[in-house]
Amino acid sequence: MTGHILKALSAREMARGPFENADTEKQAGNWQHWHLARDDKDVAWLIFDKKDAAANVLSAGVLEELDKIVEELESKPPKGLVLRSTKPTGFCLGADISEFSKLESESDVVDKLTEAHTVVDRFEALSFPTIAVIHGSCLGGGLELALACDYRFAIPGAKLGFPEVQLGLHPGLGGTARFTQLVDPIEAMTMMLTGKTAPDFKAKKLGLVDQIVEERHVGEAVDAAIAGEIEQSSSGMRGKVLSTKPARQLQTRQMRSQAAKKAPPQHYPAPEALIELWEQFGGDSGPSMRKEEIASFARLMMTDTSRNLVKVFFLREKMKGLTRTGAEPVKHVHVVGAGAMGADIAGWCAFQGLSVTLFDMEAEKLAAAVGKLSELCETKHRSESQRRDILDRLTPDFANRGVEYADLVIEAVPEKVDIKQKVYEDVEPRLKQDAILATNTSSIPLETLGEKLKDPKRLVGLHFFNPVALMPLVEVVNHDKADKKVLDRALAFVGQIDRLPAPVETAPGFLVNRALTPYLVEAMVMLDEGVPAESIDRVAEEFGMPMGPIELADQVGLDICLSVADMLRERLDTDMPPVPDWLRQKVEDGKLGKKSGEGLYQWKKGKADKQDNTNAAPDNTLDRLLLPMLNACMACLREGVIEDEALADGAMIFGTGFAPFRGGPMNYAHKRGFDNIRESLESLAKNHGDRFKPDAGWSEKGSPG
Repeated sequence: MTGHILKALSAREMARGPFENADTEKQAGNWQHWHLARDDKDVAWLIFDKKDAAANVLSAGVLEELDKIVEELESKPPKGLVLRSTKPTGFCLGADISEFSKLESESDVVDKLTEAHTVVDRFEALSFPTIAVIHGSCLGGGLELALACDYRFAIPGAKLGFPEVQLGLHPGLGGTARFTQLVDPIEAMTMMLTGKTAPDFKAKKLGLVDQIVEERHVGEAVDAAIAGEIEQSSSGMRGKVLSTKPARQLQTRQMRSQAAKKAPPQHYPAPEALIELWEQFGGDSGPSMRKEEIASFARLMMTDTSRNLVKVFFLREKMKGLTRTGAEPVKHVHVVGAGAMGADIAGWCAFQGLSVTLFDMEAEKLAAAVGKLSELCETKHRSESQRRDILDRLTPDFANRGVEYADLVIEAVPEKVDIKQKVYEDVEPRLKQDAILATNTSSIPLETLGEKLKDPKRLVGLHFFNPVALMPLVEVVNHDKADKKVLDRALAFVGQIDRLPAPVETAPGFLVNRALTPYLVEAMVMLDEGVPAESIDRVAEEFGMPMGPIELADQVGLDICLSVADMLRERLDTDMPPVPDWLRQKVEDGKLGKKSGEGLYQWKKGKADKQDNTNAAPDNTLDRLLLPMLNACMACLREGVIEDEALADGAMIFGTGFAPFRGGPMNYAHKRGFDNIRESLESLAKNHGDRFKPDAGWSEKGSPG
């Protein structure tokens, strides 16, 4: 009920021209996705409101209707047109990805885009002033439609951007030409190459929007624009100079170098395609670049990279959907333990708007947690007043009294069963009646942790990944005594704090650590054989991993890697090799990786100090690293630790950074072929030992062909 009231109040506050009169709604034209009416000044208001959708996207049906509306406006021109959305989510989230993903050839994409361009070009050519009023998110194709307007007004809080590069694409509805001609082309290219969004104030500074306007002033601003009293944005002389061919060629050298560092062109072709497009056609007045944009977009759409990144997009949406359980939201979180993970979990919850209390017996750790949250606010560009509000939501709790008021208590103490159970002994009698008790254990089965609880059904696993503010995954761990209501509320909580849940059954290492550990341990075995660390990492990075296993082990912490490896060897029927003695000694000496400044690498200013080692790793290095990970994923699927392959892929991408352009480990396995995976594992087992023995699942599922 509250949501409906807020929505109604929001609609009343939103400037909607003639649609502020309820009677107008009935006379707004026979359109499914659009509402068109004129006010008493003969200004047309075109409201985008996609039918039966929580957010606006540009589908074929939406554009077909827009074409008919443009025809109507051409036949009887108003004095001006205001284009806006009344969706709470914002102006428009972009193109309907589900429609594009069904296209089967470049020519299909070209045909589809050519039709869409015709509509937008016709809209842009209307003979009267057009004004886009933008609130919330205005992304991709939605921003391209707004760029076809003469003016753009941003309501405070609006965010604008082109995230297409995250799908292995670049803008495809004329945006590459219109954007680089409207603003400083270097700034425009940077936004498109990174996929980052610009908040209202930055968009205004760039010239992407002409004005930032409060809702109550929208009507006046529209009148001023139609009267020609608002100056339109322009890239000016600098833009013209930078758009000359010599200047473009000079700038694209640096663009290529910067883009290749984060997105190697052999894996991610979209940035190079965008750079090439602007380099060759950026000085054109528009039509040639837009025509070439269509061809380039169509080529990218058919690449494995784009196809897989689109799959990842839908994986993310599937995982977000798991959080919509309808459960009562969590308002107060209490975290026990202000170590590295506990402090980050508490800080992230406060950052996301929840009230948080954080207990630790060491005052220095509590102070450090507050300091880390302050740094996060700075990194995320929060204003001084926002920073104060966020910090006010995190309360250091020396007496551990927050337990009694919290909806959710998260235990984040060291990975020792006895320590965790001692926390539960203290916490459980003081919990509110409907409060949840969660553990951040990374590997200990929950039936073990819950042995001494009087009410184990309220226990759930919430396994966060380090660093919490960057890693979007949380494993939500079920066990045979868990209450479904508790699990539903835990899933909803993960959505509240803008993370992605991977529901898993309790098992040693759950999914991510069980799959990641053999990958890391095999890298240690290869180090023990004398293969240089840099050479091992280079093979993984060339496959597409964000970092190699040696660097990753240092990032995770060698102590944690050792603990999980020992636990898995003890609890699983596995032939995983023992960790080398020298690694155990490193941990005993306090050389734990990045957090101690030294591990398998020396760490300087937060970066691994790698030697310029050109020695090649053995030919089978990639399979030795990768196939044990895939084998563990298959075992988890066969055992029911995780429900399906899509969730397994999502968990490994969002929890470990597994090469997104490959669509996840199981998607990669299908592409390579299950028979090939099984045969390769058998060959490795023959040469290197039974740790490579293929899981039965590869044969049970059979080759995908």
